[in-house]
Amino acid sequence: MNIGELVDLAGRLLGASPRAWNRTNVAVHELVPDGSSRRFYRLRGPDHSGVIAVLPPPHEPRGLAEAIAFAEIGRHLGRIGVPVPAIYGFDPASGLALCEDLGERRLFEQVAEQGVEDSIPAYENAVRQLARMQVRGGDGFDPAWCWDTPRYDRQLMIERESNYFLRACCTDLLGLDFNRRAVEADCARLADRAARAPAHFFLHRDFQCRNLMLADGTVRIVDFQGGRLGPLAYDLASLLLDPYAALPEAIQDRLVAVYLEALGEELAYDPDQFRREYLLLGLQRNLQILGAFAFLSQVRGKPFFARYLEPALASLDRLLAKPEAGGYAALHTLTGQCRQELRQRS
Repeated sequence: MNIGELVDLAGRLLGASPRAWNRTNVAVHELVPDGSSRRFYRLRGPDHSGVIAVLPPPHEPRGLAEAIAFAEIGRHLGRIGVPVPAIYGFDPASGLALCEDLGERRLFEQVAEQGVEDSIPAYENAVRQLARMQVRGGDGFDPAWCWDTPRYDRQLMIERESNYFLRACCTDLLGLDFNRRAVEADCARLADRAARAPAHFFLHRDFQCRNLMLADGTVRIVDFQGGRLGPLAYDLASLLLDPYAALPEAIQDRLVAVYLEALGEELAYDPDQFRREYLLLGLQRNLQILGAFAFLSQVRGKPFFARYLEPALASLDRLLAKPEAGGYAALHTLTGQCRQELRQRS
């Protein structure tokens, strides 16, 4: 789809007349996504009103399924009051979605410019929104909307997280020689334990500061098309262990308490059980991050992500060192090898 076709289709989806909305009087600005292959455009009409146009990646067979998931999940979350961008129109044939323009300021920029301390109110807002989204979003959620997998489970933990880390980070990027059998046994044991957490809640699966917009004085949640059913603690770990922000542990603990308070307004959930699950799922999330950052930096040619490998490894190292983690000696040793190799390359 070329730019002219994009503008014409967007106008039809918006119900605008061709005279008021056409390729001569609509400004189109292409936006650069983070790790996504989707295409994003900001469209501004003659009245200066704007929308964001999202198109599936070209030549990817599952791109249309991802676009449909974005529309279905976005509408579901919007109906229950989750602060996601409004979806103004969707074309199921092309996968074009037209969304509310939330601007360009994310929680990521807030932390970078004003620091962690001044960003705490935004984080508190985010974790409160998260608790409500997870509980209310799980009610009435149709797994048929999911384009990838319908649920976060043990198989996903092994294939998409620990194996991803071993392949993309340890082998392909760093070229390490390690005791694979022992490490895989550790990863299997970790997944066994993490998979015991109740998994009937809505899971965003990439709930981090670059996917949280700051608009109209509140946090707005984007990039939810990978949503599925899953456990509570994973998304909170994604936000608080996020290497983009590197939150101090004391602030992480404070935000866990805020989250548990908000969760308690939605349902009864044992706080001690949640904290145990949080540690296990935080380990899983760290493995996923490292696999993704290695892949995006090396295979997708996006060096931006490489700078966050060391913070993510440091977080993994710290979590594995906790006595309550359960002891994963081979995985812990491999984490040290990764850090040493990165230091030697820097």
